[in-house]
Amino acid sequence: MNNITEKTAFIAIVGRPNVGKSSILNRMLGQKLAIVSSKPQTTRTRIMGVLTQNETQLVFIDTPGIHKPRNQLGRYMLRSVNESVSGVDACLLVVEAGYEPGDIEKNLIEKFKSMDMPAILAINKLDLIKDKTKIMEQISQYSSLYDFEAVVPVSAQYNDGIPALVDELKKQAMEGEHFFESDTLTDQPERVIASEIIREKLLRLLDKEIPHGTAVMIDRMKNRENSDITDIEATIYCERDTHKGIIIGKNGSMLKKIGSYARQDMERFFDCRINLKLWVKVKDDWRNRESILRSLGYDENDFT
Repeated sequence: MNNITEKTAFIAIVGRPNVGKSSILNRMLGQKLAIVSSKPQTTRTRIMGVLTQNETQLVFIDTPGIHKPRNQLGRYMLRSVNESVSGVDACLLVVEAGYEPGDIEKNLIEKFKSMDMPAILAINKLDLIKDKTKIMEQISQYSSLYDFEAVVPVSAQYNDGIPALVDELKKQAMEGEHFFESDTLTDQPERVIASEIIREKLLRLLDKEIPHGTAVMIDRMKNRENSDITDIEATIYCERDTHKGIIIGKNGSMLKKIGSYARQDMERFFDCRINLKLWVKVKDDWRNRESILRSLGYDENDFT
């Protein structure tokens, strides 16, 4: 007879752009789920990751970095953060080591206070700080603003402190049946994962504003009968003809590189061979056009 009492916690990961929220999520899950790049505002949608260890299941919501929205897409991203914080059991606030609390962090903390929200503070990029007394000063500054359940310095880059962070998060779990099977990694459809993998390669390989002016739609994703090959066809949307030329590259060299890197990641994630075909199309000002945003999977209720 199984006498193990199951426990579950829904946890929103919040913070400003480029502090390593997605990197921490990937480390905790032990597999890359959320896309990661050196450019801010990488995450556009709420990626739900699931970590089950023995009787405890942690369900993570990785939110976009908080920033001042400049277009309809930006307003969607900001609303998704607010919705994620509402209705979870705890929040994981991620900040970068060596920096004092700014307006973004203070506003989030005020939201925690208004909701009486249990919160854990993760101070990331510990490996970049040589003088560790700065970390102690930072811990003191944040502790004066909020009574965090725990403060855990980590380095997502080197996996330092991640197990300790998971242990602290597990303390927020409450008795109740698990929402997902124990081997579940995410609730996201495979098409979303595939499109995010392609978009990560755009972010990594292209410069400056071009990646943020791109979106990826999976047009076709089908497993071949009696084969371990999955055919995926995707369209990369950009905002200008000049951007299209850069994405394609000389004699198609850049598009081939994007496709090659994306295919490698997809094969690791989906555990099968991938036949990937990519196209590039121009959609002027798509980030402000609701019809296009809806076709890309964003909720029309988020544009109001």
